[in-house]
Amino acid sequence: MKNLIFLIIIVLLPFSCSAQDNAKNDKEKSVMKPSKNDDGEWDLTVIDTQFDYFMSAVAKPVSQYSESYLKTKNTLLVSEWNSYFFSGRYRNIIESSIDYDPKENYGIKFEYKLYQVFAYVNWKYGLRMNGLSGNDNMR
Repeated sequence: MKNLIFLIIIVLLPFSCSAQDNAKNDKEKSVMKPSKNDDGEWDLTVIDTQFDYFMSAVAKPVSQYSESYLKTKNTLLVSEWNSYFFSGRYRNIIESSIDYDPKENYGIKFEYKLYQVFAYVNWKYGLRMNGLSGNDNMR
């Protein structure tokens, strides 16, 4: 359960939860929206010690991806993630949707880390996501 909470923190930290006064259900309240850091760059902070291990020992280096490739993959993965959330599948892992705008220029660092969060969820929890490439699908 602690790992699940850390995973949610992973996804929630760079996003701000939007509170809606007239929300009809909890799913409407659980939308994560990207925000910029103090430097004006999109940033993703992950608070899970296993994620640091994953990034250093398991994940491919950022140099093996192009920003356009990551943006395309993240668009598919966010869509898949959100469909799982709204359908209630994998509710023990996915507790909120992600508001991701593929037209926004997040930068390669953000795109890479977001993509690696999906690869990490696959690696740690075995959640198969169709948007992950074969090499990044760990199970």
